[in-house]
Amino acid sequence: MKTQDVANRLVSLCREGKNMEALEELYSNDVISREMPGFPNEIASGKEAVTRKSIEWFENVQEFHSGEISNPIVAGNHFTCSMNFDVTFKDSGRQQMEEVCVYEVNDGKIVSEQFFYTMG
Repeated sequence: MKTQDVANRLVSLCREGKNMEALEELYSNDVISREMPGFPNEIASGKEAVTRKSIEWFENVQEFHSGEISNPIVAGNHFTCSMNFDVTFKDSGRQQMEEVCVYEVNDGKIVSEQFFYTMG
């Protein structure tokens, strides 16, 4: 798949709530995931670690109130999209999240992801 195809598929699956399916289908076994400095799981390496990180995030969600994902913007082998969520977490209460996600694609798979966000 080309970068645009991967980007479109990721956004489509996430909009359907199939985030774990997206991870399984679209991510490289050697993917690197980066959170903002100081946040849990700041760097996760490998599909297994990224999957575990994602499971932990979803398990901490008490209630998902709303969410929105932008259409992707592609440049070469990178793409970005924004995500906005209204979520109540078990450990920190209700949060409004605004996030920019940056992905790198190589050989039709996501090889890195990095997230920049504000929570309030």
